[in-house]
Amino acid sequence: MPERCELLNKCGFFLNFKGNSEVVKQGWIRTFCESKEKSEKCKRKEIRRTTGKPPKDNMAPTGKLL
Repeated sequence: MPERCELLNKCGFFLNFKGNSEVVKQGWIRTFCESKEKSEKCKRKEIRRTTGKPPKDNMAPTGKLL
């Protein structure tokens, strides 16, 4: 099993939207959260690194606001 994103257990987007049909349909969790390598392209992770704070929970890994 591939390694998942290390921020998964404290990611507001993942925790709040993992059961949301739109999120599942878009494949964001599969694409960004379930692969440590691909999670490096996550805009949420980029913002956290830049500002030291997590982005708003409604921001998808692509940067799109839901």
